[in-house]
Amino acid sequence: MTDQSASTPPDYKDTVFLPQTDFPMKAGLAQKEPAILARWQEQDLYNTLRDARRGREKFILHDGPPYANGDMHIGHALNHILKDMVCRTQSLLGKDAPYVPGWDCHGLPIEWKIEEQYRKKKLNKDEVDPVAFRAECRAYAQHWVDTQREQLKRLGILGDWDNPYLTMDFAAEATIVQELMKFAESGQLYRGAKPVMWSPVEKTALAEAEVEYADVTSTQIDVAFEIVDAPNAPELVGAYAVIWTTTPWTIPVNQALAYGPETNYRLFQIAVSVDAAPNIDVFEDATFKALNGHKVLIADSDQLRSEFAARLHQLWPGAGLVDVDDWSKNGLVLAGATARHPMHALGGFFAKPRPFLPGDFVTTDAGTGLVHMSPDHGEDDFDLCKANGIEPVFAVEGDGRYRDDWAWLGGADERRMSVINPKFNAPDGPICEDLRAAGALLSAGSFQHSYPHSWRSKARVIFRCTPQWFIPMDAPLATGETLRSTAMQAISDTRWVPAKGENRIRSMVEGRPDWVISRQRAWGVPITLFVNRKTGQYLSDPAVNARIVAAIREQGVDGWNEAAVPALLGPDYDPADYERVTDILDVWFDSGCTHAFVLESGKWPDLTRPEGHVGPWADLYLEGSDQHRGWFQSSLMESCGTRGHAPYKAVLTHGFTMDAKGMKMSKSLGNTIDPLTLIKDSGADILRLWALSVDFTEDHRIGKEILAGVSDQYRKLRNTFRYMLGALAGFEDSEKVAVEDMPELERYVLHLLADLDAKLRQAVNDFDYNTYVRSLADFANNDLSAFFFDIRKDCLYCDIGPAHPLGTMKRRAYRTVLHVLFEALIRYTAPVLVFTAEEVWGTRYPDTGSVHLLEWPELPALGDGSELVSRWTQMRTLKESVTGAIEPFRRDKVIRSSLEAEVGIAADAVPEGQFSAAELAELFITADVSVASAEMIEVTRTTHHKCGRCWRHLPEVTEDGALCDRCSEMLA
Repeated sequence: MTDQSASTPPDYKDTVFLPQTDFPMKAGLAQKEPAILARWQEQDLYNTLRDARRGREKFILHDGPPYANGDMHIGHALNHILKDMVCRTQSLLGKDAPYVPGWDCHGLPIEWKIEEQYRKKKLNKDEVDPVAFRAECRAYAQHWVDTQREQLKRLGILGDWDNPYLTMDFAAEATIVQELMKFAESGQLYRGAKPVMWSPVEKTALAEAEVEYADVTSTQIDVAFEIVDAPNAPELVGAYAVIWTTTPWTIPVNQALAYGPETNYRLFQIAVSVDAAPNIDVFEDATFKALNGHKVLIADSDQLRSEFAARLHQLWPGAGLVDVDDWSKNGLVLAGATARHPMHALGGFFAKPRPFLPGDFVTTDAGTGLVHMSPDHGEDDFDLCKANGIEPVFAVEGDGRYRDDWAWLGGADERRMSVINPKFNAPDGPICEDLRAAGALLSAGSFQHSYPHSWRSKARVIFRCTPQWFIPMDAPLATGETLRSTAMQAISDTRWVPAKGENRIRSMVEGRPDWVISRQRAWGVPITLFVNRKTGQYLSDPAVNARIVAAIREQGVDGWNEAAVPALLGPDYDPADYERVTDILDVWFDSGCTHAFVLESGKWPDLTRPEGHVGPWADLYLEGSDQHRGWFQSSLMESCGTRGHAPYKAVLTHGFTMDAKGMKMSKSLGNTIDPLTLIKDSGADILRLWALSVDFTEDHRIGKEILAGVSDQYRKLRNTFRYMLGALAGFEDSEKVAVEDMPELERYVLHLLADLDAKLRQAVNDFDYNTYVRSLADFANNDLSAFFFDIRKDCLYCDIGPAHPLGTMKRRAYRTVLHVLFEALIRYTAPVLVFTAEEVWGTRYPDTGSVHLLEWPELPALGDGSELVSRWTQMRTLKESVTGAIEPFRRDKVIRSSLEAEVGIAADAVPEGQFSAAELAELFITADVSVASAEMIEVTRTTHHKCGRCWRHLPEVTEDGALCDRCSEMLA
């Protein structure tokens, strides 16, 4: 047989250390994560963590209640991932940071869904027993609570999922009633008639937060009101005051005209030019004949005159305006003047003279400089008319139609329809038709503008004056302050992240009207008040209130019913003397009370503050920026009105998720990202990494390419852990090296880790998770994988052998630092990649419990490393330059790797006396380095042979495959 040993080079593969780990490169998150979730549930991880942190400093994030209606969407996912990150990072810092999730369960959206089911069956909801109807609403809400709970748990959110809070729990409903009674007993409630946003489709008042704006095309009209009396300007009698409006349906409820006291007005005459009229038939129109020659009064403005003339000509071709004796006077001449309603012939309400009233809100930006006043349907209208003794008439009913007895377009009129119906207001609709017949319609055309809509039904809303219950913003409290001033101070006392959130909510609270807390629906917490039928005052008796609260606590909202009135009032009051209020509370009042029944009730002991605690209970509220006008504000108002301070110390807000192009997501556009599908395909850790990587304080984006970048970032982090797991195989405490005995490179990396630690702590304090994740990823990729690991892999693989069973001191130092890095990075990563971190930890420590029970790492003590860091920062820059100089040679295949390169560098590029040529070659991963006076980096292919074990090209290697001195020593 031929002897092969002489020609076959020795195989040294078994003599080097190669990283070994069972941790797979492929994540398979979608398949692994459910099993990890099941293990957490089996281990009762949440309560185990509570036990581990018991007695520590509290950090309480109060969960804002998502609405129990529909599947989890991307906004839910982002919001809850952020909340989970808050609690996990605070827990990592050693604090007791419980998380109790909750849901908002009352309100119109759920009621609307149940009504839809009735409509499909052609049933009338109003004919259904209210108790049965509410039971259906409750069941519907519970279904979506259960559905969303499982979906949110799948994100890896750690919380008390078995004991969430629900606003529809009887105890919660009782607490909401109890909080209402605090307002009532302190005199902070009143019933008054004011115009509020009203949805005729849903037949209820709406809060500002329940309204959205969209562009619409309305009918704009100019209407003539004949002046019948003008004490200061008799020449105006018989002329017409012209008003302009985009809501023709409010004309039937007009009660006055407003003028600007500082505005000048001018008198014009409608005149006809036959040559300008394209259709001579207009002169045969009886209405036009009546208008021809009429004097009209509008503001003395060239712009308004031109715009009005154009509108006039559009309806009446050939009609124009001419001056009347240059008559122009200040608006004050209209004081005491009256006009008559165009439909005065109907008598009654319409026959009353309409007074001219001075209004500082009247402008000359658009229209005619005169404004018609309908106190039923406008805030300025209501205030001005009330100040002058004119009360609303409540002509428009809850469904948006004029009431049956209204003389114009009331119940008997076959043209009667909802006032929000575009046909009702159209130029050929009944309003314009009757005004034209009365000779009062001067123009009718289209006008595009932004208009409020219900965000649920998407139908137009109206301002409608109805009796509602209010919490006053400016009434004096027992402290002498007002609710508004108390809230403004609380805003100043609160930390807002980002800081611009303070200005946003401050401007809203500064100008907000009294809080309308009543709604005219069925599914919600009732306004549990009895009103004296004679005095109109609500009953404020602590004993009665206590019975009401007890009834709600036992029966829920169904405990407030007519049959229970005698028992609730008790023996001291006659039920015949009292009216039971049947309105329900605004759901924002419900959610505004959550701090009372979640944080302060004692039902969740982990949320308990020390006895005698004063001030805000929650450390943090966290929701989308739209909640400045929603939950943040309702919670602020409720707590300030009952406790004198905000319920939170800090408020963190996030923006909205847009598609990859920055457009709002819409099912109709097909640009939505379904988090449930994403989790099913890629796993929840990818979604978590996206949520914590974006600048969530602003509107942000998600899309396929963005998620592909996130997946790449995840893969690099995973590979960093995989390398460390393999490199630390078999590591024992006996290998550890003290910091002072470590080479400079190891000490430098420990200083970098300390810098990272400080950055991450600051990011946690700032709730700046974008910086947290970016810093963590950059450290893993740039400082470790591309630098430290790359340099030391030769040492790791080859600085061990029979002669050095634990490895050289340098190798032991490297593995010691790897161990420190692992212990720190796994903790830093755990709040972000909750499933992957558990997998990594379990791979190295299969019998030590969950990674999520760990606390912030304790790093080795280091002295002042400023000089060390400065020196190595310089060397890293030099290394990058060397790598750049080598790359063309590798690309042109002059060399296959940097190990085949010899490099010459300038002497002044290296810190004097700090690094030998061998150390520089190890740093640059080259065959050799010469330090000379060359100004540029010089690269040549080495002539040295390649060591058969470490593959380095060194002068002592006599032929390819032979051993270098280092490898010979290791194998001795």
